[in-house]
Amino acid sequence: MRIISICPSNTELIWFLGAADKLVGLDDWSDWPVGLGHLPRVGPDLDIDMDKVKALKPDLVIASLSVPGMEKNVERLEREKIPHVVLNPTTFADIAEDLGRLGAELGMPDRGKEEARRFLEEVRSVASRIPKNPAPVRLYWEWWPKPVFTPGGRNWLTELSRLAGAVNVFEDEPSGSVRTDWEEVKRRRPDRVLAVWTGVPSHRVKPSLITSRPAWQGEPFAEESRVHILEEGWYCRPSPRLLTGLKHLAHLLYPDRFRPVVPDDPYASNHL
Repeated sequence: MRIISICPSNTELIWFLGAADKLVGLDDWSDWPVGLGHLPRVGPDLDIDMDKVKALKPDLVIASLSVPGMEKNVERLEREKIPHVVLNPTTFADIAEDLGRLGAELGMPDRGKEEARRFLEEVRSVASRIPKNPAPVRLYWEWWPKPVFTPGGRNWLTELSRLAGAVNVFEDEPSGSVRTDWEEVKRRRPDRVLAVWTGVPSHRVKPSLITSRPAWQGEPFAEESRVHILEEGWYCRPSPRLLTGLKHLAHLLYPDRFRPVVPDDPYASNHL
């Protein structure tokens, strides 16, 4: 079976299913696991080159609506009559369901069910070790700085926050992604700022770009000790790698209970 993934999170799902050997092409931004770097690329996930897709003669293209703007890829796949599956996860349960669905699509239903079970079991295991906090830490997640975008209530980062015993300060917004501004963020009084700029490696994000914002001067949450630049691959992609993100957040909030994560193994234990 010849598969093309046109979204990084889908590539990761396929890897966790043990089906990476079926991949014949990827979008430009699929960068994990690194062992897939030899595969042909078919363009950035928001602007896939359908001629390149067709040239690779796929039996199935795995598409996604997890990032706004991917709808046009799906429209072109339909127009070109290319066999495809479209995922659109917003919760941890959706991710588990996608593992099961993809397993079935790839002819490995038992593996899909097992990976879904394993994923949810690990989520529950981490959550069970989080201390009960009557005053949850208030988190501001920043997906993009200009214009400012942050996850709303219908998003896996809101759920991840709750699993870690914290709260997303924009969880009352019903949409998955919210456009806002620095003044509104200040009004919501977060305790910490978590920058996960989509598609931008953490080493390229300088904390001073955040702590120097005029609207935030003098605010406790804008102090350097409360601003965290995180790996976007652990938080912006709906795949089992969110487990690494959850465990890393647990380490940040409760260093006396959780040790640093193993970066490339979401299932590695980090509790003390």
